[in-house]
Amino acid sequence: MKHFTWLGSTILTLALVAAQCGVAASPVITEEKSDQVEQASVDEVGPAEESVAIAKAAEESPPETAGDTDQAKPGTAVEAGGQSTDCTDPFAGISLKFTPNIWTAESLSRFAGAEIVEPTSGLKTNFCQHSADYNDILSGGPPPDGIPPIDNPTFDSIAQGDEWLADGQPVIALAVGEEAKAYPLAILTRHEIANDEIAGIPVAVTFCPLCNAAVVFNREVNGQVLRFGVSGNLRHSDLIMWDNKTLSWWQQFTGEAIVGDLTGTQLELIPAQLAAWKDFKAAYPNGVVLSSAGRRYGQNPYVGYDSSPQPFLFLGAPDPRLPATERVLGVFSGQAAAAYPLSVIAEKGVIEDTFEGQKIVIFYEPGQVSALDQSEIAASREVGSAAMFSPELEGQALTFSYKDGIITDQETGSEWDVFGRATKGELAGQQLQPVLSHVHFWFAWAAFRPDTTVYNGDSLSGTD
Repeated sequence: MKHFTWLGSTILTLALVAAQCGVAASPVITEEKSDQVEQASVDEVGPAEESVAIAKAAEESPPETAGDTDQAKPGTAVEAGGQSTDCTDPFAGISLKFTPNIWTAESLSRFAGAEIVEPTSGLKTNFCQHSADYNDILSGGPPPDGIPPIDNPTFDSIAQGDEWLADGQPVIALAVGEEAKAYPLAILTRHEIANDEIAGIPVAVTFCPLCNAAVVFNREVNGQVLRFGVSGNLRHSDLIMWDNKTLSWWQQFTGEAIVGDLTGTQLELIPAQLAAWKDFKAAYPNGVVLSSAGRRYGQNPYVGYDSSPQPFLFLGAPDPRLPATERVLGVFSGQAAAAYPLSVIAEKGVIEDTFEGQKIVIFYEPGQVSALDQSEIAASREVGSAAMFSPELEGQALTFSYKDGIITDQETGSEWDVFGRATKGELAGQQLQPVLSHVHFWFAWAAFRPDTTVYNGDSLSGTD
């Protein structure tokens, strides 16, 4: 199979991405990609030719003029540095790397459909309100919803999932109350967002392949349930989402609105974790899995990406403390951040530590493969799974050990899985409280949490 090299394919990637209407900009294009992408996305977004024509028309509108038209509405601009100024031209002095002109209800209805955005509503993205520096935002190639989110997801049984998912394939495992759902990254690399509901909670299940960022949010804001789409723009190489009620832009990595009327609003994060399909099946035998609808989703359009020293469309140099695409388990308290390299977690199996005065424990489970390595995800290299918990159970602090791939607590000898569940022994059926944390690529974690400390195998070290 023929593969293009990263640097030589960058321009070609951006062109193909818009034309194919279903795959984010990727460093490597494979020969079979076009057919798979069309099969995966054409039903959701309509003919590719129309999307290309709209994107081309948008690109031909000079972005420099957007701030001088009614695109910008009077108000207060909240600049990245925290200063507020009267807003007449939010783009003054900025050489834009994205196209603001298309961010009206009329334009967006042509991308996403009139059922998503009413074309005559008069809605416009309020570019005068923003917390992000516009110099840090750039187009990733596709137009809005050129990467189609999944708006009405359907689910299959575990047995049906087994028909196409290999045991090691990564899934986002989401369990709330009595419900458990698995969202394969094989599907989400092609769609990036699934607007769903679980246990009565409207959720956005999101994955940014460029940052290996799998994050789940409650999508109810101020009493409104938002529908999230893919804007086509990136910041720090991370997906920027948009909502259909205010046309605000949201940073997928953090869940914060960074442009528009809802700027500064923080989405509620819902605990979820990346795990191998085999581990989800074992933990939740009555769970369900996002349906492939008979489509071919086992291929990876980002071949070799997680071995790259330079992230795609990342402005500046990655933090040199770790390799750019090293996976880290990151935790953020609102004031402090810490990163635990998966390579170190894998060596230890269990890490017991203190973060912000609270005891935490990290469990590791081998078996999960990368979604961003080989062209066939099932054949990709193993990266394993990791998750963080409070070690206290009913007021008792437990201590844990790892031997021969088995996690046990020293107090009762019970065995535990990577979901923090006791599976055997005296405590079987008990569940540790998850500590909100996520596995990301290091460069992205450090870009959004530059003051993070890094676990070196013994303790957390600072930024020096």
